[in-house]
Order: sequence, then structure tokens, then C-alpha cells
Amino acid sequence: MHRTARIGWLRAAVLGANDGIVSTASLVIGVAAAHSTKSSVLLAGVAGLAAGALSMAAGEYVSVSSQADTEHADLEKERGELATDPHGELQELTAIYVKRGLERSLAQEVAQQLTAHDALAAHARDELGIHEASRARPLQAAIASALAFAVGAALPIVTIVLAPQARLALIVGIVSLISLVGLGALAARTGGAPVLAGSARVAFWGALAMLVTAGVGALFGSTG
Repeated sequence: MHRTARIGWLRAAVLGANDGIVSTASLVIGVAAAHSTKSSVLLAGVAGLAAGALSMAAGEYVSVSSQADTEHADLEKERGELATDPHGELQELTAIYVKRGLERSLAQEVAQQLTAHDALAAHARDELGIHEASRARPLQAAIASALAFAVGAALPIVTIVLAPQARLALIVGIVSLISLVGLGALAARTGGAPVLAGSARVAFWGALAMLVTAGVGALFGSTG
């Protein structure tokens, strides 16, 4: 199996888990830096988990639905063109295969056979670039994002419960960075990308987000 079959759920799951860790950890670190009580920090984390998971699900569903609508509209347009101008569509498919390196006679034969088998599928794949493995699946993306966000957000929340009040922000930050490195490595390995680059990428942006919110929390905590 090629890794392109994983694109739909992998993108949503990695984005959800990464956002769950980064946004929740940043939120609770900012609240902790403002000298809040442990219960207030925990409440902020749980609220962030619930709001973030629902937001991720809604955002993914809406955005992927837009992609699905575009694909559907293109397929309907292609279906209409096949019905009204089958000869022109056959020549268009032939030209595509000629451009890819086939001799015209062979390209014509391939186009005729694929058209006879499933004309719409042939044009969707070779003219529009719509492949079954990468088709937009809004519900799948929404569920994967929400679940992944919740799992990611649970890591800093569990850390809050176990960590002492005095070093709460520091421990949450360290655990979250370690989790981000592991997530980046796992996502890179699953997608066939360089593991080190994937880990460094998510760790850098996660650390930046936590440092900024810690600064904001400390600033408002000192002036409150």
C-alpha cells in the first residue's frame, strides 16, 4: 500500500493532535504563569479541550466539505460534457496520454478502452486529478480531528493533575515538548518523511507558542 491512501485521515489526525497539545499546553501555561491556582489551570485546560475538539471538528468538516463540493461540481460538469460531446472528450483524453509520452495510436486505443470501461472515472483521474484515495471525506476528517485533538489535549491536562503547583508551567511545557517531538516523529514515519525534520518542525512552533503565552500570562499576572 502506498502512503497516499493515508492522506485523508493522517492530515486530520496529525493536525488535531498537534493543535490539541500546543493550544491546550499554551493555554494552561499562560494561566499558570499568571499565578492562578491549580484548580483554575485545570479548569482552563478542560475547557480548552472541549472547545478545541468541537472547533477542530467543525473547521475540518466545513473546509473538507468545500473541497468535496468542488469535486462534485467538476464531476457533474464532466458528466455533462461526456453526454453532449463524447467524441471531443475522447480526443481530449487521447491528447492527455500523448502528452504523457504514448504514441498517438496507442494513446487513442487506451483512451477508447478506458472510456468504454468507465469514461467518467478516466476523466476524473487523468483530466481532473481526482483520485479515490485522496477524495474529500468531510465526516472522516471531522471525527479524526476531534478525537486527535482530545487525545493531544489530554496530555497536558493529565500533567496538570500530577505536577506540583510550584513547577506546574515548567513541567507541562517539558512534557508537551516531548509529546510534540514524538508526534512529529510518528507522523513523519507514517507519511514517509524525514523523522528529524518532522520532529524539529512541530517542536519549534510548539515551544514558540508556549513561550509567548507564558509571557502574556506573566505580564497580566504581574499587573493584575
